[in-house]
Amino acid sequence: MLVIAKLTTPAMEKFNRKHKDIAAGMRQYSFTRDAWRRLSRNRTAVLGMCIIILLALTAVFADFITPYGQFAVNIKHANQPPNALHWFGTDTMGRDIFTRCIYGARYSLSIGIACMLCALAVGGTLGLVSAYFGRTVDTAIMRITDILSSIPAVLMAIIMIAALGNGIPQLIIAMTISFLPGMTRTVRAAIFTTRQSDYIESCRCIGASNIRVMFRHMMPNALGLITISAVGQISGCIMVISTLSYIGLGITPPTPEWGALLAAGKNSILIYPHMVLFPGLMIMVTVLGFNTFGDGLRDALDPRLK
Repeated sequence: MLVIAKLTTPAMEKFNRKHKDIAAGMRQYSFTRDAWRRLSRNRTAVLGMCIIILLALTAVFADFITPYGQFAVNIKHANQPPNALHWFGTDTMGRDIFTRCIYGARYSLSIGIACMLCALAVGGTLGLVSAYFGRTVDTAIMRITDILSSIPAVLMAIIMIAALGNGIPQLIIAMTISFLPGMTRTVRAAIFTTRQSDYIESCRCIGASNIRVMFRHMMPNALGLITISAVGQISGCIMVISTLSYIGLGITPPTPEWGALLAAGKNSILIYPHMVLFPGLMIMVTVLGFNTFGDGLRDALDPRLK
């Protein structure tokens, strides 16, 4: 006798209709949407994000924002205080300081982000390998990291630039080495939180390669903590870049980088304070924006910190 079981029963259909709305709500849940909701409620984080977006837009569309060129010289208008034609005043060669601050965002932001990405690529790989293999590999990598960490970031950057010479590529290499230890430690700590997870053990049991386990499963699940650290690193990179440019080892004049603008106006700070005031404010506002956004991003990606 052939018996065919019903796929559904009246009781099952009633249960499905009753809990249809609940199931739909569960399907609509998204960690990204929930994180964005928490981030949008943090006013300081939203302010920092707006500052970053505004700086990025001014850097991209600098050619359309100001009528002056970044290298345009007009001796007749030299050393003017802020006025209707020159919002931030002019320097000793008559160049518009507002224009040079706007163009300086291109150099400071782009180099800062490039240094962070390079440090993340190199340091992230070292931290991932160190946490995954452990034992001898972990010991060797962390001892090298300890040696690099014993030298302050600014001093390490000065040493590397003294050895490699001035230039944007040399500056990026020096900054990458300077911030390498911190990024390595951050990624190593983030990977340690996922190393003993059940899904990692399952991947190993089915024969997944080490490369696949590390980059396909471990790294994406530690991306939240890594992203928070990377955003915070950008502000540190901008500060170090400005410091190096101020002492003549970073971006050299006449390139309008903010640290170089500070160095150009330091001799006239008592007579024409606007020459250093506005570049300094640009650095301060940028660092403040990245720090506040990084703090809000940390709170948004970790529900335990609500």
